[in-house]
Amino acid sequence: MSSSDTTGPTEFPASMGEVSRRELASHGYTRFDQLTTVTAKELLKIHGVGPKAIRILEEELAKRGLGFGN
Repeated sequence: MSSSDTTGPTEFPASMGEVSRRELASHGYTRFDQLTTVTAKELLKIHGVGPKAIRILEEELAKRGLGFGN
């Protein structure tokens, strides 16, 4: 099994990095709609989730008419 197999299925783009995707999934975030209940600041507290991942997620949320929680 390769390390990319551990990420599991998420809606998040590979461009944000495997570590970010894996860590978000390990905290229960695998879909964009789940991110509407959490703030970007809270996500930044997750090890492996940095400003680049937040920027990518914010852009993807906006494309879907969504945003991070307040």
